[in-house]
Formats: sequence, structure tokens, C-alpha cells
Amino acid sequence: MRVWVDDQRCRGHGMCLTVCPDVFSLTDDGYAVSIEGDIPTELESTAHEAIEFCPEQAISEIKDEN
Repeated sequence: MRVWVDDQRCRGHGMCLTVCPDVFSLTDDGYAVSIEGDIPTELESTAHEAIEFCPEQAISEIKDEN
């Protein structure tokens, strides 16, 4: 699983960081970014929670094309 934060939608609420700090962080400007690459399996559940709780719906799961 991989996730992407739409920097045009993110408003820096930080809900994703609160829910899943091992996957998300904030830039110096206060907007969310996710780790690059695959999210460890043990963090997938909380990453899905972060997607669900994002008030701006700025986080998306990147679907594998295979």
C-alpha cells in the first residue's frame, strides 16, 4: 500500500499525523506529506484511518497497476 497527499487540498489540520505519525509528517509550511514507497503492513490499518479522517479528503491510496 502507498498513499499520496494532494497538496492542493491539504490545509494542515494534522489529523493524519495524529492518527498515523509513522506514515505522515508535516512540512515546514505545516502541510502533510507521506512517506515515500510502500507503507509497512502493520501500519496499513492506521493509514486507512488517516485517509478516512482527513477533513479535506486530501489523502488517497495509490492503487497498484499490476
